[in-house]
Amino acid sequence: MNKGHRAGQWGEEIACEYLRNQGYEIVERNWHSRFGEVDIIAREGDTLVFVEVKVRTGSGFGGPEAALTARKRARITATARAYLSRVDADLPVRFDFVALIGEKVKLYRDAFQVEEPCSRGC
Repeated sequence: MNKGHRAGQWGEEIACEYLRNQGYEIVERNWHSRFGEVDIIAREGDTLVFVEVKVRTGSGFGGPEAALTARKRARITATARAYLSRVDADLPVRFDFVALIGEKVKLYRDAFQVEEPCSRGC
């Protein structure tokens, strides 16, 4: 396992702990489809939340927020649609982003909107 992968796993652990402390219930981790992967799928109240996690050791490359490109958002959205087509979850959907720089955690609720609605609230 390479250094970047280990950092990603560590970041997801920290993000899950942080989200639980914020009242989220973790439903899935590292959910894959042919479109890509969603790091964390959680519930906050009656909302299903798809969470992208990015870790940076420093502020180079624009920080973790710079990694949430239009292409990445499209892949997350497509993967969310695939997930929703496989589960019976008639819930509102939201996309959150967790950025970690070192030990600092920043949660962006409703980090981006889906331009084209999909079934079951996505």
